[in-house]
Amino acid sequence: MPGSPAHLVRRFFDVARARPLTDVEREHVREWLSPQLADLFFDQPHHDQRHGHTAARSVIDSGFDDLGVVTAALMHDIGKRHARLGLFGRSVASVMIITRIRLPERIAVYRDHGIVGARELGDAGAPSLAIDFALHHHGQRPPTIASDVWDALVAADQPSKTSGRTGGRITSAVI
Repeated sequence: MPGSPAHLVRRFFDVARARPLTDVEREHVREWLSPQLADLFFDQPHHDQRHGHTAARSVIDSGFDDLGVVTAALMHDIGKRHARLGLFGRSVASVMIITRIRLPERIAVYRDHGIVGARELGDAGAPSLAIDFALHHHGQRPPTIASDVWDALVAADQPSKTSGRTGGRITSAVI
């Protein structure tokens, strides 16, 4: 699950500097998701909401305005909230996962957030693309996801090169 050291450092600063979604951004999420999925989304810490919203903006800006793709971008990390780890807990978890230390339950949940999230998304009636991307987003592309969609979603999941930025508008017909 953890990426390169540079990826982890960028992600650390993305989480540390993340601002809560604005009212307008929260409304975007409500327009994109069913009420049940929106409830799950807003149950996440604000930094995971920010990451999901940024990922959704990225796929839209890449030309993918299909709600299944947007939902996959928004919801791919939904399982992380069950670990209940803050910024430093996630950092420690990443080191433990990389070093293959025996993991306490909460850190195992963090490591397995894709499996946890995919199961939860399935129970909530999410599109199959969102379930498949949540399950596989730290691995190889499954045959159920087209390569161009996969590439856009994986790119959207990357930490920003300029951590902490929250600007930008979505200018897609999806809104």
